[in-house]
Amino acid sequence: MMKKLLALLIFTTSLVNAQYTVKGTMTPPDKGDWVILYKIEGAKQKFLSNTTIKFDTVAISGEQQVLGKFSFELPNTATPGAYRATYRNSGAGFVDFFFNKENVEFVFNPRYPDQSVLFTSSRENKLYSEYLQAYNAVQKKIDSLQASYIETNSKDAKKAYKKELKELEDVQETYENKSEGMLVNSFIRASRRYNSSNPHDNIQDYLSATNENFFEYVDFKSDELYNSSFLIDRINDYVFYLNYSEDKNVQQKLIKESITNVMKKISSNKLEKAVIDYLISALTDKRNGPVVDWMFAEYYDKLPAEDQDADFKKEKLDVLLATVGRVAPDFSWKEGDEEYKLSTLNDGNKYLLVFWSTGCPHCVKEIPELYKFMQTHKEVSVVSFGIENEENEWDEFVKNLPGWHNAIGTHPEYKFDNETVKKYNLLGTPSYFVLDKDKNIIAMPDHEEDVEKYFNSNNE
Repeated sequence: MMKKLLALLIFTTSLVNAQYTVKGTMTPPDKGDWVILYKIEGAKQKFLSNTTIKFDTVAISGEQQVLGKFSFELPNTATPGAYRATYRNSGAGFVDFFFNKENVEFVFNPRYPDQSVLFTSSRENKLYSEYLQAYNAVQKKIDSLQASYIETNSKDAKKAYKKELKELEDVQETYENKSEGMLVNSFIRASRRYNSSNPHDNIQDYLSATNENFFEYVDFKSDELYNSSFLIDRINDYVFYLNYSEDKNVQQKLIKESITNVMKKISSNKLEKAVIDYLISALTDKRNGPVVDWMFAEYYDKLPAEDQDADFKKEKLDVLLATVGRVAPDFSWKEGDEEYKLSTLNDGNKYLLVFWSTGCPHCVKEIPELYKFMQTHKEVSVVSFGIENEENEWDEFVKNLPGWHNAIGTHPEYKFDNETVKKYNLLGTPSYFVLDKDKNIIAMPDHEEDVEKYFNSNNE
């Protein structure tokens, strides 16, 4: 009797302490040696654990190949949902997966995680991957037939379109049935794309229908979708990729219209807050000051007081101090014994402000080319700002730049911590800013050739 009781006690304890594993294999391994596990909640990541990558060499088809392996343990109390294994600080450096009380294993190429991930364990993830592959294969045919019909207006293309549409509906129904009762069922239902029952006659009608029905199958009230990257990814595609124009003014209008459409679909306060925060952050990263200002005034500032964060707002606006539409942050410098200040400078119809460094090979190459070009635009006053550790080399270099205003910024510990440099939130050097006569930033060319294009096309 005691043996049976002891065995029962051990069995019960093992159930309570049961753990699940998440295992990943990189082939080939990434440069780093760490992986962080997060659970996705809304538009944020909740830290769970971190681990190191173990490297192993194996023989595959007679060739030696290095693999990177990592593993996490999740307790029995771990909640089902979307999780993320991150192995880089930025960019496409993560694998998203679903956890629903089962072990998860996957193999992937860390350079192309989305395209290469293969789940070797986990019924949920295998089924969702299988669904996406089957659905996208048919959808690709439908898109091709839609394009063909616009070009040819062919009855055969129309007939083939309707046939593939029926095939797509069958695929959708099959996987919705297969996933009944599973976590991924919500994602399979929401991943369905809108397709018209008949192909459109022209591209404009097709784009309009796609735009109007983009969220046709997305349930914005779903907790499963909220606690994943799904909703944010769809919103990102809709705002920044579907609604696009090469005309900058039209593009700004389209972004605002698409954001307005998205916000109308949201009824949940927690989702509203998450989406607003995400869009403001994304627009800040894109240096889109005017739309960020609009987002704060139209949406963020109207949130309940407890959902607003003064530090968040200041952080974003500080990043945008030097963007198109803003007055260029002021600074002063000396030329010989004379003091100059950007805000009071009055010797040009326009101004070109360029941040550069003698320690930057691109700068050393581009600045002389820029100087030669700007001699053909004497109406533009050039202010060059050297970001330097010390002045000697810079002093020698600027002797070859007569006629320019040459300012220098240093810092005792790190030259990019110079106060003026920090105000401009530079993404690299050289960095260019075109100012009007009132010192408003009116353009931010990426490269020296873009500066040339700008002034050659704006001669007034």
